[in-house]
Amino acid sequence: MSGGTPTSGNFMRQRHSWGYASSGDDLEDDACSRAPAPIPSNPRSRSWIEVMENVLWIASAAFIIYFGDRHSNLIYLLWHDDRIRRIPLYLGLVSILLNAAYSFYSRFSSSGVGKYSEKLDIIGDSALPLVTLGLISFCLFTLALWPIWSFLTLPLVFTLFMVCMVVSPYLITRKFKPQAGEPRTD
Repeated sequence: MSGGTPTSGNFMRQRHSWGYASSGDDLEDDACSRAPAPIPSNPRSRSWIEVMENVLWIASAAFIIYFGDRHSNLIYLLWHDDRIRRIPLYLGLVSILLNAAYSFYSRFSSSGVGKYSEKLDIIGDSALPLVTLGLISFCLFTLALWPIWSFLTLPLVFTLFMVCMVVSPYLITRKFKPQAGEPRTD
């Protein structure tokens, strides 16, 4: 066994090289000087079933927004109908905005991270607040819109939230690519 740091009776081999973070003169191998593997530019193509599911969700949400309560559309209802409970509606809108802001923050904070496993750590840590805010906003919207549609409020609000999930991957404005010119320090 080579000499190393003792850990509970066993020796753990350590690598002590300051060359990776400093001038790069005493590199043991050229792993940090190699360019990273290129990322494929084309994402995975979607099957026609996935496309039809997305179209179905979007069409059903458009139907809900356009027809509202059969007398006026959903936008007009949200602004002018007195049957809607305003406090839960406004709190639901605030939680939706907080959810979107936190989602964008976690997306942009993970774009600068180099390793894929570190990105998964950041995304995994941000999942609980996103789910919690989404559940709170769903409950608040259901409570606010219950006087209009009663038991149909649950599937209608679920459909509107599902459309947000279907459309959100298409809202990315630019592709994030790793910096190829920077040397790796791992």
